[in-house]
Amino acid sequence: MLSKRLSSSSLFSSAFSSSPASRSHPPTRPRCSSTTTSPPCPETPKPSITDQCIALFQSRAPSLREVKQIHAFCVRQGAPLADPDLGKHLVLKIVCASGPMGYAHQVFDQIWCPSIFAWNTMIRGFAESEDPRPASQLYRRMRESGVEPDTHTYPFLLKAIAKSTDVKEGEQVHSHCIKDGFESLIYVQNTLVHMYASCGDSESAHRLFVLMPERDLVAWNTVIKGFALNGRPNEALTLFRDMELEFIEPDGFTMVGLITACAELGALALGRRIHVYMTKVGLTKNLHVNNTLLDLYAKCGSIREAQRLFNEMSEKNVVSWTCLIVGLAVNGFGKEALELFCEVEREGLVPTEITFVGVLYACSHCGLVDKGFEYFRRMKEEFHIVPRIEHYGCMVDLLGRAGLVEQARKFIQDMELRPNAVIWRILLAACTIHGHLALAEATRAEILQLEPKHSGDYVLLSNLYALERRWLDVQKVRKEMSNEGVRKAPGHSLVELGNNVHEFTMGDKSHPQSEAIYLKLAEITKLLKLEGYIPHTVNVFADIEEEEKENALSYHSEKIAVAFMLVNTGPGTPIRVVKNLRICADCHLAIKLVSKVYNREIVVRDRSRFHHFRGGACSCKEYW
Repeated sequence: MLSKRLSSSSLFSSAFSSSPASRSHPPTRPRCSSTTTSPPCPETPKPSITDQCIALFQSRAPSLREVKQIHAFCVRQGAPLADPDLGKHLVLKIVCASGPMGYAHQVFDQIWCPSIFAWNTMIRGFAESEDPRPASQLYRRMRESGVEPDTHTYPFLLKAIAKSTDVKEGEQVHSHCIKDGFESLIYVQNTLVHMYASCGDSESAHRLFVLMPERDLVAWNTVIKGFALNGRPNEALTLFRDMELEFIEPDGFTMVGLITACAELGALALGRRIHVYMTKVGLTKNLHVNNTLLDLYAKCGSIREAQRLFNEMSEKNVVSWTCLIVGLAVNGFGKEALELFCEVEREGLVPTEITFVGVLYACSHCGLVDKGFEYFRRMKEEFHIVPRIEHYGCMVDLLGRAGLVEQARKFIQDMELRPNAVIWRILLAACTIHGHLALAEATRAEILQLEPKHSGDYVLLSNLYALERRWLDVQKVRKEMSNEGVRKAPGHSLVELGNNVHEFTMGDKSHPQSEAIYLKLAEITKLLKLEGYIPHTVNVFADIEEEEKENALSYHSEKIAVAFMLVNTGPGTPIRVVKNLRICADCHLAIKLVSKVYNREIVVRDRSRFHHFRGGACSCKEYW
């Protein structure tokens, strides 16, 4: 075993018996040329001290502190650290000890003609570091110096590119893989699939996956997770069924990918079945798996199940606490989220930047403006977290929801980061809600410079003109959309029944049960009017008669989804709806009354938050 104090002379007395006078110092040699026609390095007999240093590195797996002590001892003994063999071992030990890549790079730059092993080790080190981008620069240097890649180079390099999500760089490296003949290797294919999936190009990832002659569990897991994380959860679940047909046994990574897909779809029943399966095979002892399950229950609106799981977890980390804080916040339980954050502090845990996203989100959705600014200050001053664009977005949303749109604009102008289109879009949405037309037009001008063809911006401005009954301006915006080829994302709602997820759009009559659904919608409208329901026609942004507006409101996708579930589930069964757009005020009012009339708990997850309807009331307390 390596002693904790490697500097003691007794530890190295047998390994380094040479006297200072007998140490051999390397002659001065030129570095390898940066051209592709590098002359071979001259062979020099290695002094004994070099072999002994290498043996010392090979015999141990030291910590970073011990690596530095051995490094210092080698320097004192006169070992030639420019020697390719000794240099590569020192670089390897720094990387294996998760040492600073700047330190590894300094050592690497001293090596004469580094071998492919040394180059690969450096690329691997950057791939595993917080900043993977230098891996690509090293790869280019390697090719320029005449060193050819081997079977390990591309998996390490593609891992780094996946982490930096640079798909253009990834495509170039993919072409190099093909030219160098490495694309047929399964571990290169797996990392190519992983790279495309991580960069958000799930289509390319799937295309490569389909072309693979041999697909192992890693490949299946990668493409399932890629679809799940890139807004394609249905495809992820379909792939899992295909995987079962090919008799591939799933593992914990497969299950995490499936849970992620269920969370995106709001498929709570399927998620619960996966949870039961994981418990049976012993996978729920894993902290990462439990954190994913927490995220599932929170995203499916079953926040009490998330709390129960959290309380049962024998091991928790700051990610676990953060999952529940964010889950409580988005489900409309902001005060509980803030109370949980106080517990995090009492436990002595250090909150992360994501924890503070949840805390600021909770303040935003509870209207706690002063408290939100206090947490924002503490995040910077007490926890030394540099605000990211997500934190600034929460603060703009905090002011915008409270109707303080002018203060929100000033906050954006004073931001330390350059505001992106999302920041301005949050302000535009606030202007639409609170009727600030002049500021909305100025805000859209800012967005046009950053992201000119986002359909949501046209819709928000058009809706604001409609609220002001400026129908000519509405037509002008819609014509502009048509001329620019911008299409509005159609609204849809998802509900889970049995083993299937059903999707509905506005006025949808494609479902086999359409007749029963529309009869139920008529019944709902009749019963709600007895409860005093008056359609909120201000949300119909079209210059049509009032009766036509009422008819249009009756067939919104979330109402159709709720009617479908009332037809197909027994009394008292909770209903869960996932909507891809923000729920409108009329649907919010109608579903609130449905929860009372039919005595159902109804959970609607829209684009930004959850609404828990029960007994004619909503968890948002009308602040949304």
